[in-house]
Amino acid sequence: MKRILSYNVNGIRAAIKKNFITWLKSENPAIICLQETKAQPGQMSEEAFEEMGYQIYAHSAVKKGYSGVAILCKEKPDHVEYGMGNDKYDVEGRVIRADFGDLSVISVYFPSGTTGGPRQAYKMDFLADFHAYLNELRKTRPNLVVSGDYNICRLWIDIHNPEKQQNTSGFLPEEREWFQQFVDDGYFDSFREVVQEPDHYSWWSYRAGSRARNKGWRIDYHMLTKPLKNRISNAGILADVVHSDHCPVWVELDV
Repeated sequence: MKRILSYNVNGIRAAIKKNFITWLKSENPAIICLQETKAQPGQMSEEAFEEMGYQIYAHSAVKKGYSGVAILCKEKPDHVEYGMGNDKYDVEGRVIRADFGDLSVISVYFPSGTTGGPRQAYKMDFLADFHAYLNELRKTRPNLVVSGDYNICRLWIDIHNPEKQQNTSGFLPEEREWFQQFVDDGYFDSFREVVQEPDHYSWWSYRAGSRARNKGWRIDYHMLTKPLKNRISNAGILADVVHSDHCPVWVELDV
């Protein structure tokens, strides 16, 4: 059994000040994928993670204090790939992949389009290019776990008050259309294999007591390729974990 977590920490150094390391020690997943680390190598308390038995692999943005992804794992990977081979996105530190036997785990941080204009266009470009990158990758690595902050609510039940959110980046019709095409192309939402009920979210605005009132968005996922469907044993969301405006999501695989 391999337990994999994904967590947008909204700054690894800020999360560590809120007892992230103590929490991780008690949670003890085999692998944790981090997004929005906002740190460079050497700034992530690497020694503390190594003392817990984790190896840490990070792909940081060129711009300091911005974006960044990482994978922490107990087992040494066979191979680590930094970026997706496209400088347009790799300078922002958005993708890292680790291979373990026949399994590949990807930590990905999709762009946000909330500022509109050029960044929304960049996000839509990323959706198309990342999808193409994965399709090429799965020709040789068919068992993909694509974990991270997708910055999109996939279904109406994945966002509070969906009727009023359809003009908001993260729930735009074209974003949800991309997500449906992604699913139709052979990627599945591990959480929705286990839980069908609404009101399960992974991100809440800091405004207006959104988290206390559970007015949130489910934008963090473990999307898996179809060959892994019969290997899922469980999945869930750790909504009570509060180092960030996001919370961790998890999946357990039989390996």
